[in-house]
Amino acid sequence: MQAYEKVKLARDIDRISTKDVIQHLTDSFVECHGDRLSKEDRAIIGGVGLLNDDPITIIGHEKGREPAEHMSHNFGSSGPAGYRKAQRLMKQAEKFNRPILTLINTAGADATPEAEEGGVGEAIAQTMFLMSSLKVPTLAIILGEGGSGGAIALAVADEVWIMEHSVYSILSPEGFASILWKDASKAEKAADLMKLTASDLKEMQIVERIIQETTVNGEKIPKSRVLDNLKENIMTFLKEAKNVSVDERLLKRTNRFRNY
Repeated sequence: MQAYEKVKLARDIDRISTKDVIQHLTDSFVECHGDRLSKEDRAIIGGVGLLNDDPITIIGHEKGREPAEHMSHNFGSSGPAGYRKAQRLMKQAEKFNRPILTLINTAGADATPEAEEGGVGEAIAQTMFLMSSLKVPTLAIILGEGGSGGAIALAVADEVWIMEHSVYSILSPEGFASILWKDASKAEKAADLMKLTASDLKEMQIVERIIQETTVNGEKIPKSRVLDNLKENIMTFLKEAKNVSVDERLLKRTNRFRNY
């Protein structure tokens, strides 16, 4: 499968979403709203739930599936309030010693003048800085698109996983082609150069695990089975993380990103 075909699959509105993962993983999930500074940003949703009776904080981009949901969630492109809400939830998780799961599906952060004036770049940088120093276990999973700083803001984790048909890159192939060749129609060629597919990222050690969405015969795995496998893998990761000291966790996380 060509890289740009994977990009199209990553953008599919019927992909597993943050809401799907929250519903499948947790019981008694309580969503938290607002950044306590300006407003509520629905492009990022987050809160606390129980994963097999253990509390966990989940934060993720949400695009929605229906047109009204797309507008409400701004197609998953968050402004500064969304990233500051994420920071608030991360600080709360650390206070109460809860692991953090972040779920990524965004073409990039909100690039409107309003977002720029509100300090979206600073909010992204502060979120990355905070994630780098969290003492609790952190896991990031790229569910669909992982675009630019809007994605990496939630991906400074102990490990980063990616769905088989997801992508992770510095910008969209269309943006890359526009910059390199002044022609967005060359996005397919750009996608091949960008090395943004799950297999490329695993080979470059940018991600630790690929969550399979198809069988070895190329057949699509039902969403329920994918979510079951994802839940099992997350539970195993969190169980193993309990045996890692804080100093070891911070050192490993630091070395992980310095290797880039």
